[in-house]
Amino acid sequence: MSDDSTPGAHRPLAGRANFLLSQLGFDIAQTFAARLAPLGIAPNHFGLLMHLERGEGCTQQQLADALSIHRKVMVGLLDDLEQRDLVERRRHPGDRRAHAIHLTGAARELLPRAREVADQHEEEVLATLGADERVQFIAVLQRLADHTGNPPGVHPGLRHPAARSHHPAVSAGTP
Repeated sequence: MSDDSTPGAHRPLAGRANFLLSQLGFDIAQTFAARLAPLGIAPNHFGLLMHLERGEGCTQQQLADALSIHRKVMVGLLDDLEQRDLVERRRHPGDRRAHAIHLTGAARELLPRAREVADQHEEEVLATLGADERVQFIAVLQRLADHTGNPPGVHPGLRHPAARSHHPAVSAGTP
């Protein structure tokens, strides 16, 4: 008789944490991307705008370093946001060779709506959990995320050029 809880046992996919996390992550990312699309941004744009809001005026390189994103990927993401009139590059006051990144008025108007989309989405995702379960669930997810070595609050998809794709499945990241 086989014990389904032992490592290596023939457990169905629906009983494997890695499969369930992948399944949920894919669904959550796809849905979040679809909900942000009417605002004209993808999840990677949302994440970058959220970081910029807290660190406005930093250089492209400082932002890339803080988010552990290759500078070429950062340039592409900022180009995308600049084309959407959501960020602007200005000469850095302390270094004429560098650009400081600033949010535009359009970004300041967009961010509250995007956060509302993110909050509604999270509420729907966690709807079946009670308040205590939500706190526990998020704590467990944070512990698992910390174990990956990724910087806190930075989606690993931002690090790769594929993250610039406009296809929701590729650019997906959740708030």
